[in-house]
Amino acid sequence: MAHKKGQGSSRNGRDSNPQMRGIKVYSGQAIHAGSIIVRQLGTRIHPGNNVGLGKDYTIYAMIDGVVKYERLDKKRKKVSVYAS
Repeated sequence: MAHKKGQGSSRNGRDSNPQMRGIKVYSGQAIHAGSIIVRQLGTRIHPGNNVGLGKDYTIYAMIDGVVKYERLDKKRKKVSVYAS
């Protein structure tokens, strides 16, 4: 009842590339305009001042400055960039 399975693992070998999500720049660190701050699925962290939101929910800096994580309300967080 073998279906030619003795040749090797030709039916395996498919895998997707890693997405490299997570926080890239932490609070208090300096950042340049255009640099990625957070790669995420959905808005776990919301955009604040001087920060942009990409179509894949990537948060990036719009100005040179220092990153600061803040509370938006009781449940939500936001990230901002302030000029230093």
